[in-house]
Amino acid sequence: MEVKKDILEKGAIVQRDKNTYAIAPHIPGGIISDFNVLRKIADVAEKHGAQALKLTSAQRIAIVGIEEDKIDGVWEDLDMDKGHAVGLCVRSVKICPATHFCKRAVQDAVTLGLELDKQYHGMMLPSKFKIGVSGCMNSCSESAVKDLGLIGTRKGYTVMIGGSAGLKPRLADVLIEDVPQEDVLSLVDKVVTYYKENGKSYERMGTMIQRLGLETVKQAILA
Repeated sequence: MEVKKDILEKGAIVQRDKNTYAIAPHIPGGIISDFNVLRKIADVAEKHGAQALKLTSAQRIAIVGIEEDKIDGVWEDLDMDKGHAVGLCVRSVKICPATHFCKRAVQDAVTLGLELDKQYHGMMLPSKFKIGVSGCMNSCSESAVKDLGLIGTRKGYTVMIGGSAGLKPRLADVLIEDVPQEDVLSLVDKVVTYYKENGKSYERMGTMIQRLGLETVKQAILA
């Protein structure tokens, strides 16, 4: 079944029945401090006859089972940004509770993750790109299987690149350890820029690393 371009631009994903669609409003880090947002999502889903609400692995709330002619009305009533669940772009920045909420955390992954979400969510890249930010080595954001993974330690962040949990699972490679939080954003910019300039179309970060060689990639980014 060919998916209409305008449907993709509306952030809608065709469902198994090939007649209805799912959309996912953007909820940075999956954190909602205004509880009225939850009420609005539920009310809009009910108003437009959605089949279900689904909590996704990307920390979103997907509204599932929407008829095509109701998609525009759903977005209008929601008045929220679209979550980039499809396309060759930064799909999601997954964030653990970190020092905002979790007693085990040793780094402020929430503040860092939200800033990364603000800067990169939806950015066009050679292929889909996922980021995980964890406040401790328990790595609840599954940082080791993300294109870019950040794992908090008492000395800073371990930065990992090239992970994937897709059709060909791959553990990310360690780029550098003990990076202070204030230095992470500039390093991430180098990683993303390198991938943008050197990745081939539809080539995930990990596949690019395998093609070019880990040491080559590391030296180029860290230089």
